[in-house]
Amino acid sequence: MNARAIFAIARKDLKVVSQNKNIITPIIIIAVLFFIIFPWGTGLVPTLLHGFSGTVDTLEGFLAKMPGNMRYELAGYTVSQQLFIVMLVYMMLPFFLIIPLMIASMFAADSFAGEKERKTLEALLYTPTTDRELFIAKMLSGWLASIALALVGFVVYAINVNAAAWSQMHRIFFPNAMWVVMILWVVPALAALGVSLMVVVSARAQGFQDANQMAGLVVLPIVALFYAQMAGAIFLNITTMLFMGLVIWLLAGALIWLGSRGFHRNRLLAG
Repeated sequence: MNARAIFAIARKDLKVVSQNKNIITPIIIIAVLFFIIFPWGTGLVPTLLHGFSGTVDTLEGFLAKMPGNMRYELAGYTVSQQLFIVMLVYMMLPFFLIIPLMIASMFAADSFAGEKERKTLEALLYTPTTDRELFIAKMLSGWLASIALALVGFVVYAINVNAAAWSQMHRIFFPNAMWVVMILWVVPALAALGVSLMVVVSARAQGFQDANQMAGLVVLPIVALFYAQMAGAIFLNITTMLFMGLVIWLLAGALIWLGSRGFHRNRLLAG
């Protein structure tokens, strides 16, 4: 396998996508919203609500609706501290997972569909690479970009969470072990699932917009995970993260295997 050719194609894709405002602008907006604005907005909640009659009762009523295992984890904290932990640790986790999945899907959606729009696909397909090498290269760019941006976002989020909550927590409380497992185990799996699915879709789409519409559907299971946790149907912890990552890795591996077997550049040229 020609590793040099694979990385050359992946680097080219990363350079092209980094200059695409239709992809970079939404990523920047969502990153600023989730990693900076949300933590500081949550940090202002106790201050804004201070002095309002019934505020403590309202917060306690909200926290009482959380799953039993979560309430056990929160035992010993004040109401304000519990609010920070619920909002910034538990509620934010499913939404954080949307970021690498979305980035991987958008990068992969541009892989072949974007090449078709830019009229560069034919030259790419005539390069001296095998079908498998080309397939791997197209997945690699989105996968690497997704993991890199997720790690950077995680560091930025951790800094802002601890800074915003310092007045109430009086210590560095984030990240916890569950988030570390999520970043190191679940995020790479989600990125692999996103790129493997979207590369297959992108290879059959007529343009980037067609492929990108499918990218929006990929995040729906993550949104469902958020509502399942809030409804008490599931409690996110280390065990859940490990199991979730295993299932996602298996799904991603199956998609990569099926995608590589069904990928043939002759079909793209014919299309």
